[in-house]
Amino acid sequence: MKSSFFYCLKSGNIIKREEYSYKKISTDTRTIETDDFYIPLKGENFDGENFIEQAVNQGAAGFLTANKNTAEKYIDDTRVKTIILVPDTKIAYMELAEHRIKEAGYKVIGITGSSGKTTTKEMVNTVISESFNTWKTKLNHNNEIGFCQTVFEAPEDTHILIIEMGMRGIGEIDLIAKYAKPDIAIITNIGTAHIGRLGSMENIARAKCEITRYIKPDGIFIARNNDLIKKYSEFKGSTKYYSINDVIIKEQHVGYSRFEYEGFEYELPIEGAHNIENALAAINTGLFIGIPPRTILNGLRKFETIENRWNVEKIDGFEVINDAYNANPESMKATVGTILDMYDEPVLVLGDMGELGENSAAYHANIGRFINNHPRTNKNTVVLTVGELSKEISKQITNCITKNFDNITQAADYILKNKNIGNILFFKASRAMKFEEIINKLKGKGEH
Repeated sequence: MKSSFFYCLKSGNIIKREEYSYKKISTDTRTIETDDFYIPLKGENFDGENFIEQAVNQGAAGFLTANKNTAEKYIDDTRVKTIILVPDTKIAYMELAEHRIKEAGYKVIGITGSSGKTTTKEMVNTVISESFNTWKTKLNHNNEIGFCQTVFEAPEDTHILIIEMGMRGIGEIDLIAKYAKPDIAIITNIGTAHIGRLGSMENIARAKCEITRYIKPDGIFIARNNDLIKKYSEFKGSTKYYSINDVIIKEQHVGYSRFEYEGFEYELPIEGAHNIENALAAINTGLFIGIPPRTILNGLRKFETIENRWNVEKIDGFEVINDAYNANPESMKATVGTILDMYDEPVLVLGDMGELGENSAAYHANIGRFINNHPRTNKNTVVLTVGELSKEISKQITNCITKNFDNITQAADYILKNKNIGNILFFKASRAMKFEEIINKLKGKGEH
């Protein structure tokens, strides 16, 4: 990109200006290359400003800085062609991303929600990519820096950007959406994820609905049919609410769902009402941009789960379903309910759910009551819980076998020593529990 691209900054003061073509934007001196443009970012434990000299020595031909002395230091350095002094390098990075979206003519789909964001993103991508070139947020890069990286890593022939927007507090969705300005905004649901930080479901809804402030007037807001979303949405344009109640489920078994929605039948290579609901967001997105239902169907058939999200594999005689990337009370109930509905005599391996605040114990106990009262729970169902909070799950269970472990090592050892407990192992916990280490032990890759 040419030097002139960087002159769009609303708050930038150009200190040095020479015409030059840059290979790409870089924020990491560990991977910087000759002719890159360096943007030094600041985090809790690092300050990219401290690495400007290293960036220049490695070939960076231009950079942003919030330090006037640094800018003046390189004015006469012939290696450096562009220097722009800005108040905040992160905000400048986001301004550049916004400019890039406009310059390239990208359409933007923004996705947020308390759970199901990544699955919905993947489903939207499989649907939209049937008709358009898409580029999506990688893995969990769903903060403001990930937004910028997604924009600048998009290939030249991209038509539609699919941006996942995460948040841990008020104002974080607002910051991303302000610069993304989505044509289509999706809220998958409002749940108790991060309630320990935000204090109430009302505050969570307010935070998620920040995305609605910046939807383009001719765009659409697509969301789960939820009273709190309706209450706090600020978008006055076209809106589509969806629910599992809008669906007629025609067939559902392990690894397959077929359902009717608004007069057309769709299929998914995965089971569960929560996954069908996620698919409704993708269907409505496709319909809004003019993709025919049959083409949408073809896209949904190609959906593939990603690591630690309903990932199914055979391990040492077990069928293992790993959904331990994250967990909150809503997603725990949805996925555990699906397992109990779809499998006979499963083994549920459940861990602590994080960031639930002062009522954490009560939320975990409620999961235990949900399992205990489920109509498919019986004396052969096994519930293994890991962690102090998850002990509250086991305390509520009287209708089936349950056991609590202090840590993942104890849980893994128990499963390995009791291979007759059941053929189906379902793993669900917050990411911090590191349940993948239990699975690695089952594969023989962990420490013994």
